[in-house]
Amino acid sequence: MTRKRMLLLSVLLILGLVIGGCAAPASPSGATSEEPAATEAAAEAAPAGPFEPMVYAAENCDYGGLFKSMEAVDEQTVKFTLCYPDVAFPAKVAFSAFAINDADYLEATGGGGDLIENPNGTGPYTLAEWRRGDQMIFQRNENFWGEKAIPATVVFRWGAESAQRLVELQAGTVDGIDGVGADDFTTIEDDANLQLALRSGTNVFYLGMNNKFPPFDNERVRQAFAMGIDRQRLIDNFYPPGSSLATQFMPPSIFGYSQGQTWYDYNPDEAKKILEEEGVLPGFKTTITYRDVVRGYLPNPGIVAQDIQAQLADLGVEAEIVVMESGSFLTAANDGEVDGFHMLGWGADYPDATNFLDYHFGPGASAQFGAGFPDLWDALKEGSTKATPEERQPFYDTANELIKQHVPMIPVAHGGNAAAFKADVEGAYASDIGAEQFALMNPGGREAMVWMQNAEPIGLYCADETDGETLRACEQIMQSLLAYEPGTVAVIPSLATEWSANEDLTEWTFTLRDGVTFHNGATLDANDVVLSYAVQWDASHPLHVGNSGQFSYFSSLFNGLLNAPATE
Repeated sequence: MTRKRMLLLSVLLILGLVIGGCAAPASPSGATSEEPAATEAAAEAAPAGPFEPMVYAAENCDYGGLFKSMEAVDEQTVKFTLCYPDVAFPAKVAFSAFAINDADYLEATGGGGDLIENPNGTGPYTLAEWRRGDQMIFQRNENFWGEKAIPATVVFRWGAESAQRLVELQAGTVDGIDGVGADDFTTIEDDANLQLALRSGTNVFYLGMNNKFPPFDNERVRQAFAMGIDRQRLIDNFYPPGSSLATQFMPPSIFGYSQGQTWYDYNPDEAKKILEEEGVLPGFKTTITYRDVVRGYLPNPGIVAQDIQAQLADLGVEAEIVVMESGSFLTAANDGEVDGFHMLGWGADYPDATNFLDYHFGPGASAQFGAGFPDLWDALKEGSTKATPEERQPFYDTANELIKQHVPMIPVAHGGNAAAFKADVEGAYASDIGAEQFALMNPGGREAMVWMQNAEPIGLYCADETDGETLRACEQIMQSLLAYEPGTVAVIPSLATEWSANEDLTEWTFTLRDGVTFHNGATLDANDVVLSYAVQWDASHPLHVGNSGQFSYFSSLFNGLLNAPATE
């Protein structure tokens, strides 16, 4: 259908017959995107022909990933056939990185460009204006298929300092803030004009190492560094109430956590001895790289970096602190280009071990920690393919022990964190997975809800982004087949009204909601779903472009890309 429309467009352009149609979504500068607008005009210039179901399939499953095929059974039905069972598949499908795009718009944007700056979603808000470096403005989608948004306008602003955000909230210039400072919980609780919204700490802060860079290619050296960092000291000095010591990568509230598992005890003398035996000391110099962005898992990045630097100095290691711009840092880390130590963390996208462990340590994971570990891959694959929690847990216990053995990173803390709002904001809440739905909040009867977060979104094609502030923005505009119930992590219908699987969990069928339209007026159908997934899945697809071209979530959560480029 899409190719027919494009062919029709070419013919009409030649004949000079293209007439006005629905405008494409506005670009950040206020101009409209000419190519999507022309495509829409062509679509309206002639009635659509018979629906031609799209099918995308791998030749076989030898490439190693999860998907075997994805197909439009009819206009309202999509079927995914998997190479092996995946009990967490609905939870993954609900994630905002797998939001559905209009197939025509995907093609018209070339898989990038306006797809990043000017999204065309189905959500309760449309992007009205993005003033880079200043603010992002969303307007209510009056054609939204569900309950209309309460605030007519939502404004995203950002500021790196928690103190600055709190001052703005106290002054009334914003209605809500993210990333409450570690010392500000009591201040907010004692202020009758404000309300504190706690999160449950479904996150982890870690100190990462890449094993392609010596001496981090030595497992015993990585184990020594795991013994040489006083993690409890960091929590006691720099973390807010509700934070806890991480004894493994998994937070206790997420399925897959191993009860009773411990990490290496703090033992700087033994750490120094091992480093000397392995020839690292004396004289080792390295770096600590991070982005200066406050996150729930890391409320004081600069101070924490300095403390880790001091702890390494006590071991005899000289570490230079390197601060990078957020987007550049994430790209460099994912590409495996960060030598030395790097400070990063993770917050739950959905409540399953696959989100934490498969993403970071599975066969489709990025190069962040260097070469992967096949024994860990085997445990993760077995854990993801079993049908019940009781069958799955032993494999995650094995995986968590292997992570301790291999030490790709040092888990430090599960950070207690919170958002805060004006007291008159009704329905205010802080999502444990960073997916607040501002359409559900009433800002005291005001027309606009103003939200201030830690950092500016990077791009709004969230299939190719991993940053939490970015994903939160996408949540207002874009929608996936399924969703998470606001305030919980339960999977609920969204663009699909129902879904089912065969007995061995290798075929998943979704029925689409009738009458859903994209912001540019195009009607949702099954081909939109297939192409939205296919362009992420197939690394050789001409629309596999995005912002960085990494599509890390798809690769990591679905165990690799089709036609992935060869790795070094």
